[in-house]
Amino acid sequence: MNTLPTIALIDDDEIFQFTTSRIIKLTNLPFNITQFFNGEQAITYLSKNAAYTDKLPDIILLDINMPVIDGWMFLDEFKTLANNLKKNITIYMVSSSIAPEDIRRAKSNPLVSDYLVKPISLETLKHVLVPN
Repeated sequence: MNTLPTIALIDDDEIFQFTTSRIIKLTNLPFNITQFFNGEQAITYLSKNAAYTDKLPDIILLDINMPVIDGWMFLDEFKTLANNLKKNITIYMVSSSIAPEDIRRAKSNPLVSDYLVKPISLETLKHVLVPN
C-alpha cells in the first residue's frame, strides 16, 4: 500500500517532467511522482483507479497545451469523474503561458487551486506541496 502522498505530472514536455521531478526531490519532502504525457493517459488511469485511494494522486500539476486531451479538456473530463474518485485531489494548472485569458480561465475554474507559470522554482513547489 502506498503511504506517501503522490504528485501526478500531466505534461507532454519530457524536460518539464524531468526537471520538475528533480525539483520535487530537492524539497526533501516524501512524495511519490506519477507521470502522464497527455490528459487522456491521466483520465484513463484515474478512471481505472477511482476506488483505490492509495493509487490516486494527492496533487496534480496539469499543463494546458498537450496533444490528445489538453488541460482544459482534462478538467472537463475530471469534473465528470470527480464524483467517483475516493479521494480529493488538488489540481494546479501549469503553463508557460502568461496570457491573461489563460490565467483568468484557470483561476475561475473551481477545480483549479492555482495557476503556476513555468519554469516552476523550488520555492514555488515547496509552497504548493506544504501550504501554510
